[in-house]
Amino acid sequence: MSIDSEPAGSGHAGQGNRPLLLIVDDQPSNIQVLFDIFKDDCEVYMALSGEAAFKFLEQRTPDLILLDIVMPNVGGFAVCQRLKESARTAEIPVIFVTSNSDPEEEARGLVAGAVDFIVKPFHATVVKARVNTQLTVKRQADQLRAMAMVDGLTGVANRRRFDAVLEIEWRRAAREGAELAVIMIDVDFFKRYNDRFGHLAGDNCLQQVAGALQQRLDRSSDLLARYGGEEFACVLPATGLDGALICGNALEQRVRALALPHPDSEAAPVVTVSIGVAVGRPSEGGSAAALLASADTQLYCAKQSGRARVCGQQFSAQRPGVDVVDAPAN
Repeated sequence: MSIDSEPAGSGHAGQGNRPLLLIVDDQPSNIQVLFDIFKDDCEVYMALSGEAAFKFLEQRTPDLILLDIVMPNVGGFAVCQRLKESARTAEIPVIFVTSNSDPEEEARGLVAGAVDFIVKPFHATVVKARVNTQLTVKRQADQLRAMAMVDGLTGVANRRRFDAVLEIEWRRAAREGAELAVIMIDVDFFKRYNDRFGHLAGDNCLQQVAGALQQRLDRSSDLLARYGGEEFACVLPATGLDGALICGNALEQRVRALALPHPDSEAAPVVTVSIGVAVGRPSEGGSAAALLASADTQLYCAKQSGRARVCGQQFSAQRPGVDVVDAPAN
């Protein structure tokens, strides 16, 4: 049985707020044993390989993964390492379930990022207790993380979350040879907006701008964060310069379409944003900080070119980037 469309066994997927459990094992008999243990308390899905697990993770985010070590093609340690390198899956607790009782293998699993290591044969009551303990820990950690990683005013990610995701995505892109885009966004003449309408209106403006920006980022891997004050920032994994510029222009147009009056702006009669885009390939060198600095330079370029527009650059550690300036939207 695969995880493409149905839960493992004949479980009750999607009923209530039960935890979502993903079992990754190439032996259906092992999966059936674990399914029988958790079917009444969890929404249980299965994957017969590491590749199938990653396919599932593109659509769903489990609360916990039970992972076998010995599997064809992609083994359990490699799966766990890849999970921990992605911002989307790094916080999912992983428990190895294996017949290998070698202490060195257990230590290797814990170093790879697993939270527990269960050796077969096991007692169902003990397995359930250990899984429930980790689910409780994750639930509490999720609540604390949400409070620590969300901007209180706008509801989008905060600077701390942005910095963490940028570093994680930089490392992932370096490993995969992929491109990574960073977008910096600044609300034009925001101080004048505050001076005319007051800080409460300014807060409301930032909330609406954040909402408009968030609506445009339709990929779950994309991140929008409030970088500070009236500045926002985006991380776009696996995105080249053309795609990032298209996204940047769409973000500018979304904010402009809010039609928030701004009579003191020199860019337009409504609230607008200036946007800087930088795209790099981490495998070619450089750093996440350098890519961010490049995007900030492009934001400065947009401001100096008249604001309410997008400037972009292909970043490279070996050679200076080439500026690309997009005219402001109509």
